[in-house]
Amino acid sequence: MTKIPVRNLDNQEVGDIELDDAVFGLPVRRDILARVVNWQLAKRRSGTHKTKGISEIQGTTKKPYKQKGTGRARQGSLRSPQFRGGAVIFGPVVRSHEFSLQKKVRRLGLKTALSAKLGEGKLVVIDAARAGEPKTKALRARLEVLGWDSVLIIDGRSVDENFARAARNLPRVDVLPQQGANVYDILRRDMLVLTREAVQHLEARLK
Repeated sequence: MTKIPVRNLDNQEVGDIELDDAVFGLPVRRDILARVVNWQLAKRRSGTHKTKGISEIQGTTKKPYKQKGTGRARQGSLRSPQFRGGAVIFGPVVRSHEFSLQKKVRRLGLKTALSAKLGEGKLVVIDAARAGEPKTKALRARLEVLGWDSVLIIDGRSVDENFARAARNLPRVDVLPQQGANVYDILRRDMLVLTREAVQHLEARLK
């Protein structure tokens, strides 16, 4: 177990919490992190890239000139790829880029990302992520005092609506419920902030 202090959004210590080493104390595996991030980003790709094959090109089906006697190479169609405006051979087609990744590797990737942030000293636990009113200016001032410029805040089962709306216009601040915690979003932000409830849910889910 690793004991770290718990703070509130006013940068005051309000207690401490023990983090389970089975979730937050693993060695950093860059290979596992890379596999999980590549899997996540591949799933996000739309796969709508497309070029036209010869059957999709509009144009004449007439043979450009006779087969023999011209001294030129034989040609069967002006829609062939060697002509301007013709088809594309082996071009991209609409498809899914998604591939499967074992559940145990995905689970290990999330635990490794959490452990990496703790090892770097960039994991903070707060008592709660709540705001009295959805004011971006007030939340920005609080985050500046805390020194959180690029931060992912993970709450418990649900996110406080006022807090989420206040953070929505801050470009380098992300807010997620615990079930949305993922490796890519953890690694793309400098600081990782968990609420007490998020720690409980993540430990129960990953142990």
